[in-house]
Amino acid sequence: MKLALVGVGQAGGKVMEALMEYDRRAGVGFVADAIAVNTARADLVGLDATPLDHRILIGGARLKGHGTGADNELGAEVASEDINEVMGAVDEVAVHEIDAFLVVAGLGGGTGSGAAPVVARELRRRYAEPVYGLGILPGRTEGSIYALNAARSFLTFVEQVDNLILFDNDAWRESGESLRTGYDRLNVEIARRLGVLFSAGEITEGQAVGESVVDASEIINTLGSGGISTVGYAATAVERPKARLFARRKPAPDVGDATNRVLSTVRRAALGRLTLPCELAGAERALLVVAGPPEYLDRRGIERARRWLEETTGSMEVRGGDYPLDSDYVAAVVLFSGVTDVPRIEELKGVAVEAQRRMQEIESEGPEGLHDLTWSGDGDEDGLDPLF
Repeated sequence: MKLALVGVGQAGGKVMEALMEYDRRAGVGFVADAIAVNTARADLVGLDATPLDHRILIGGARLKGHGTGADNELGAEVASEDINEVMGAVDEVAVHEIDAFLVVAGLGGGTGSGAAPVVARELRRRYAEPVYGLGILPGRTEGSIYALNAARSFLTFVEQVDNLILFDNDAWRESGESLRTGYDRLNVEIARRLGVLFSAGEITEGQAVGESVVDASEIINTLGSGGISTVGYAATAVERPKARLFARRKPAPDVGDATNRVLSTVRRAALGRLTLPCELAGAERALLVVAGPPEYLDRRGIERARRWLEETTGSMEVRGGDYPLDSDYVAAVVLFSGVTDVPRIEELKGVAVEAQRRMQEIESEGPEGLHDLTWSGDGDEDGLDPLF
């Protein structure tokens, strides 16, 4: 599947470049083009792989390149004002060669959470290709303002894209990790999952072709249910038989072992850590990709895994296929689309509502508190006279 990536804000740019790095190492080419959008000049300078002419600074006249200060209303405003600059860069993309846009953003800050929905809305207005979102939820320890930003951005973003894939930082953070190390690791985790998913069907020279190819149309149909999606991933190491000098052929792996290995890996992918933890029952659609050495991609195992996913989700729209790779592992990626039972989203909304209520109270108390603090006395002997 060919994608044009648009990374919005600091986190969006970093995750976008992690996807670009995965694509470069895999040599697949699912990233057709990439554009970074930010209000902070320093964040754009800090990018490594994005071409300089595809790094777009917005809000320069108002913000002087210093960012929004976690104000996502401001992020949305400057994105709306400078949207033509962003679209000017998009117009240079060979849109006829891509299958979809992917707008990537962290939902807790100011620029990504505010500007990403604006960019997605304009992409959908101008182009016929699907526009998907990849949103990163902040952790619980990052503060109420980030929870409020994320909740408001989520409610807006999900309405402006054809499907919103979510990644919950809180579900993946490990204790004792520094912020820099933690974010770098999480970006790699995101890139690995989406990289295998979007790479499926992209065949390079000399690469084997799967028996049941998962191409762009399969992904588009799965994401076509709209709403939000989550992705699971698991891998199992395999011992590939080494060719002997005078051997006529390599011994094939045991069929029963191959079947069980595929099914076990798929179950771990679905029941392990998803990008967004949720209840799988009720997911509208699902897509399974099993990748690895061709001799280990057991067709019976993939079919059994697909039927198991149908039973687990209760959906009749479970697509699946294989993706041959020259690797030492069998990996399974499962995309669940249209999920609705998501405790983290409900929790985030609750924290956001309380944060908004408290902020409104503080704002309403502000003028009286300031008056008491700066009261001059109005002629009272205990009062003070202002300079002006």
